[in-house]
Amino acid sequence: MTDLAEVSDWRSIWGPPGTGLDAIRALVSRVTAATGWRPWAPGNIDPNRYTWGLVTPRETVMLVLPDAVLPESPRGGWSAYEIAPAEVGEAEEGLDDHWPEQLLLARRHWGAPVYVGPGDDPRVPPEWRGRRRHLAVWLKPGAEFHLYATQPGPEDAQAGFGYSVYASEVA
Repeated sequence: MTDLAEVSDWRSIWGPPGTGLDAIRALVSRVTAATGWRPWAPGNIDPNRYTWGLVTPRETVMLVLPDAVLPESPRGGWSAYEIAPAEVGEAEEGLDDHWPEQLLLARRHWGAPVYVGPGDDPRVPPEWRGRRRHLAVWLKPGAEFHLYATQPGPEDAQAGFGYSVYASEVA
């Protein structure tokens, strides 16, 4: 969270989607210039990719897309895997119990969120609605930060907390 908080303006990071060496080099150049992060494999670019991994000064690997940044290990804190249908309720309780501490940690790094609530709220965009049990959103220049607890269920037998950054025109 600290690595993301240190980027003051995300607008220069985002760019057009594209594959190939030139697109990846442009993506890496934008992110490196704006953040100081370094490419994890600078001489080994796969021309069929449109994402690339960069390493922060704290050795966190961030997966960078033209419109999003995702930590390599997006789950932090409490998590559960291989959840059986009969265990979904327990997993939901675990998420509910640990959500306040996750939210407090994010507030320490990112300040006050503009939204905190359930992931099924009608104000949550349809592509996210129902996939998150809890969601908090922060707006930063050029970015929207999300802290979330996944919604366990029959389609997803795992649950935990994650965070990511998305391109935003709003902030």
